Amino acid sequence: MAPAGPWRAAAAAAGLLGEDGIARPTIFAEMSALALATGAINLGQGFPDDDGPESVKRVAADALLGGLNQYPPGPGIPELRRAIAAHQSRHYGLDLDVEDEILVTTGATEAIAATLLALVSPGDGVITLEPFYDAYAAMIALAGGEHLTVPLHPTVQGFRPDLQALVEAAAHPAARIVLLNSPHNPTGAVLAPAELQRVADLAIEHGLIVVTDEVYEHLTFDGVTHVPIATLPGMAERTLTISSVGKTFSFTGWKVGWVSGPARLVDAVRAVKQFLTYVSGAPFQPAVAHALDLETTDEPEAGYVAQLAASLARRRDLLVDALEGAGMSTVRPEGTYFVIADATGVIERLGLADAAALCRAMPELCGVVAVPVSAFTRAGSASATALRNHVRFTFTKSEASIRQAALRLPRLAG
Repeated sequence: MAPAGPWRAAAAAAGLLGEDGIARPTIFAEMSALALATGAINLGQGFPDDDGPESVKRVAADALLGGLNQYPPGPGIPELRRAIAAHQSRHYGLDLDVEDEILVTTGATEAIAATLLALVSPGDGVITLEPFYDAYAAMIALAGGEHLTVPLHPTVQGFRPDLQALVEAAAHPAARIVLLNSPHNPTGAVLAPAELQRVADLAIEHGLIVVTDEVYEHLTFDGVTHVPIATLPGMAERTLTISSVGKTFSFTGWKVGWVSGPARLVDAVRAVKQFLTYVSGAPFQPAVAHALDLETTDEPEAGYVAQLAASLARRRDLLVDALEGAGMSTVRPEGTYFVIADATGVIERLGLADAAALCRAMPELCGVVAVPVSAFTRAGSASATALRNHVRFTFTKSEASIRQAALRLPRLAG
């Protein structure tokens, strides 16, 4: 029998439990296992084929061999906190107190979990865009919160938020937190300044705290620029900003992230975080500090991030062309690792039920693995219905892998 717990009803409502009451594996685990079992190209889970800068790895190796293997300071080593502060100042003009306004975490995922556990009381409403990174629903459920969603709709200008639904969610009597993700996983949308301003205006009007997940902050394309909502008037004092080294520098397994913002909010997150991992990543923290400072040096790898973004844009274009050649329609992403394709025509031709069925069949049909967008929606929501035939593909794999997938995907078109 599954163990009881105060979070179980919320977790069940969020679709995190199977009919037997046991936690179900994530769709990413299922699809990655399927790729491994079949030898299919894994365009489902968003991790790169290639590591980040060699100089960053050398700093980590030197730190490990040099004895930095015990508990680091609870807030993170001073060197890394200074690098985070300098990065936020250099890119966005945000002035952070290194001692009180920055907390190093075990990846952005822990930062989000600790933030929600710190700030959400049972019944509090947490607003997210939908589709949403699947961990958000789990974390909101664990905190006992009520998940309020705002649909993103596919348009010729990319996926865009339903601003009327945003107004209604912000006015919900339970609303307390806006958990914002831009650049957005899974749609690749980058919220425009006017959209961010609308979020800011509503947050101020309704006294909401904004928690913003910006892990793809530097991975934008076609001249589109990420604007942190904390830079807008009146928002620095009510915003917690979260990011990490994983996506920007292609070290997803290092799990070093951070949260920054007003001292009173960061302190609340710290109070929870110390009872989660306590601390982690001792030899990686000086390496992450080096990575964040790279662009200020004359080292050969100083331009790594810009080169990565340009490479991702090329790989995006390769994959988009292949998906459209396979009979799907796409919304060209403005950032991140991902593109969403509407596979309705393929699904109907093959006589399948939906994108989930297609994704389970694709390894056999064409030797490629992807993830159904339904994994990023609430069961029964308008978005779940509208996007039931949509599939998320990642283009963060090597160009050789993308080209190989491009040769295989047209098999879906018959």
